Amino acid sequence: MTSPQEPTIHTLDSTVIYTNTWLTLREDHIQRPDGSHGIYSFLDKPDFALIIPMENDGFHLVEEYRYPISRRTWSFPQGGVPDSPSPHATAHTELAEETGLTAAHMTALGHLDNAHGITNQRLNVFLATGLTPGTPHREPTEQDMRQNWFPRTDLEQMILNGAVTDSCSIAAYTLLLLLNPPR
Repeated sequence: MTSPQEPTIHTLDSTVIYTNTWLTLREDHIQRPDGSHGIYSFLDKPDFALIIPMENDGFHLVEEYRYPISRRTWSFPQGGVPDSPSPHATAHTELAEETGLTAAHMTALGHLDNAHGITNQRLNVFLATGLTPGTPHREPTEQDMRQNWFPRTDLEQMILNGAVTDSCSIAAYTLLLLLNPPR
């Protein structure tokens, strides 16, 4: 665990360049340790939950078209809920919305930084077990979403062959493996 540190880069002023419902683009004028000045632009985004729904030594994944990369890709369910009371509540909501599954147990595995060079957004990783099927209630942006269960060996092969390229899903799976190695 790292301890809080004195910032080595100091913010002189900050300007909001653009904002919408999902993000704020900021441009900060900064001073580096050697005294030189510069700018640092980054996205200010709310944190989100990523859920690893596990049962029978396999995992439920969702697949959807991702506009920025112009292709469909598989990942673990994930997302944010505006005004959610907690990351735990967000995890339950996102799991149910995207997959229809409800979890008897939602275990927090940890927190990860999401693209820490361009955003302050963090993801809260949860393991969902004791799953009960139900009907998904997807948002309009998720209307093309599909879901499927994959055995652990298939998931790992999908990561290796590029069917799963979402860095958050791969990092979350690594965290799961480090905390709970397969038997």
